[in-house]
Parts: sequence; structure tokens; C-alpha cells
Amino acid sequence: MVPPEHSPVSWSDAPGVLREWIGRISCGGGGAEAGRGRAVVVGITGPVGSGKSTLARSLGGVVLSTDHYLPDYDGLPEHERDEPRHADLALLAEHLGWLRSGRVIEMPSWCFQTHRRVGSARVAPGPVIACEGIFALHPVVRPAIDLAVFVDAPADVRWARWERIEASGERGWGVEHARRYFATVAEPTFARFAGGYRASADLVVINDADET
Repeated sequence: MVPPEHSPVSWSDAPGVLREWIGRISCGGGGAEAGRGRAVVVGITGPVGSGKSTLARSLGGVVLSTDHYLPDYDGLPEHERDEPRHADLALLAEHLGWLRSGRVIEMPSWCFQTHRRVGSARVAPGPVIACEGIFALHPVVRPAIDLAVFVDAPADVRWARWERIEASGERGWGVEHARRYFATVAEPTFARFAGGYRASADLVVINDADET
């Protein structure tokens, strides 16, 4: 585990700190793996708009989003849509294990326009596997994670980021629907689990940058 003196870290310092610890984990696996390098799985969670996907991409490895393991929204009450019990977290944990061992996976593809699964995508393994999303440090997934990261940011900054995404039409809801979902579903649901996720993290990253 990363020593507590390395937490929290600033947004600007986070990629460098993570790369340093990825290198240490890769070369310090112990036994037959020690010294020759191994794949490292980094789990990055945080509330919506905190910068999880941006940080994951900055590591330059394979990126899996927990969004793709969401349930179909049809027939599911809106207030339950971010509940971990409805997501396919056992499959996510299995897929992370396969990638770590060098196996190709067929990741579900979840569409933000239709809010359901629309097939699958082939994902090849790599030396760094970043799992990002609101479920990335859930207890079902956490055993598959080598380096756990919690990203935090002020709510007003996070909403401003999400508003820009919705205004662009990227996700299909529109600003007003997204604003209601943010306030009544996304925020309170994640808040119920945030304490446990943060406690299980090796690093806490504070992201108060204007742009993410």
C-alpha cells in the first residue's frame, strides 16, 4: 500500500505520483514476478465530474470504465440507477483479473444515448490497466485493484464540468435533466458509499482545477 504521507496529492502532481507507484508495484510483485515487471491494475473512483476518466487516460494504459457495467435503465426506477447492486461488478472484477493475467476480454458496451448495453468491445491487456468510475473501489472490485485512488472535487466545480458535457450533446439527456439527476440521484447515492471507498484508497487526489 502507498504510505499515507503520499495522500492527499494535488491534481497536477497526481499523474507523476501514480506513475512512480505503478513502477514500484510492477517491479516489486514478489516471487517469480519480482524484478521482471507485471501488469498493474489502478482503480480510480470519485463522485461524478471529479476527473476520474481524465486521470485514468493520463496514465497511458488500458482504460476500463465502470459505466460499461451499468444495467439497462429501462424498467429500473431512476433513483436506483447508480446503485452498485444493479451493476455487473462481479464481471468487472473477473475482467480485471483476466487483463492482469494477459487475457483479452469482451467488455460490455453501454450507450449514453440509449442508456443500455449495445453489444461488446474487445479489450487487449497492457502493462497498466486503469479502471475508472463510481464503482471502481466497490468491495466486489477492490480485491482486483493493485493501486486504489479516490479523486475528490467541490460539488460546484463537478457540476460545471458535467453541465459542459451535457450542453455539448455528448450524452443525450440535456442540461436540465442532468441537473436534476446530479442533485437527486448521483450525488446522494455516491455519498452513501464514498466513506468506504475513500477509506480503502491508497491515494486521495484533490481536483479543484477549472478544466477537466
